[in-house]
Amino acid sequence: MRIGAIEIDPPVALAPMSGINDRTFRQLCREAGARLVYTGLISANALHYGSAKTEELIRLSPDEHPVCAQVFGAEPEVVARAAAAAAERGADMVDINMGCSVPKVLKGRSGAALMADPERAEAMVRAVVEAVRVPVGVKMRRGWRGRGEDAPGMARRCERAGAAVVAVHARWAGDRFRGACTWSAIAQVKEAVSIPVIGNGDIRCGADAVRMVEETGCDGVMVGRAALGNIWLFGEVAAALCGEPLPAPPTPEQRIETAGRQLDMMAADRGVRWAVPEMRKHVAWYLKGMPMARAMREKANHAGTLEELKAVLAEALEGARTVQAAGTAS
Repeated sequence: MRIGAIEIDPPVALAPMSGINDRTFRQLCREAGARLVYTGLISANALHYGSAKTEELIRLSPDEHPVCAQVFGAEPEVVARAAAAAAERGADMVDINMGCSVPKVLKGRSGAALMADPERAEAMVRAVVEAVRVPVGVKMRRGWRGRGEDAPGMARRCERAGAAVVAVHARWAGDRFRGACTWSAIAQVKEAVSIPVIGNGDIRCGADAVRMVEETGCDGVMVGRAALGNIWLFGEVAAALCGEPLPAPPTPEQRIETAGRQLDMMAADRGVRWAVPEMRKHVAWYLKGMPMARAMREKANHAGTLEELKAVLAEALEGARTVQAAGTAS
């Protein structure tokens, strides 16, 4: 898949996820097989007013390219300035969020609200394209039921305004993450435009990715929530798309050891006081399905220091080894 001058091979992307996609997580996903990584959602307004927290979101590392910075906002000029700031800081692409349906985002007339205001959405894409020299993408939903523009029409508007790629999450905006995706919406977008189309939604294994490409004709796939605690999914998807043997699934030991490595990387990047509370949710995802997972999650949620959280991981690792040894002996 080629987006402007950027070659993505195999065409596997990490979806933008607010509060998740920090530099460490992006780097780990890239190591695991993602070939394009997105930042979390960057507020154009917050960046405009000099928010230090938002500035942190667009601080990029040398090991994560190509990387796409995703921005959201209501006013085309403000979003264009935010996109330019991200490009100046080294983003290889910028993306306009037209898919987030979190209430506070919708109240600000941004995210998926733009699909109900197609003229403003098209003007925003055009403003961003004029403001940057890197490719501009748009991530959208299937649309709103009976309101605004559905994905094929919005994709045509985005292409007309200069977008280089569109990504489609195949659920209605109002459904958030409920119910199954309707992949035919992705196929309709692929038929509507000539620019690359990335499919998103309900990819939980390599076979899902292959089936999405076969059913929709999409040029690439995007994985989000299914990779939480399972970054190895990117390697499985990449292998499946290339027709290669699938890698072995991670052992409990690998999952716990990777959680420990992620904790150390986060602490080194932004400090222990930030890393410990941020890592608690990741620990819960890594431990999902393991023996004593619930008890370990409770302990992780109450861990207040780096040492306490590492002790939880050490206890979980010992428990996993004990279960493995008992299974081998039997």
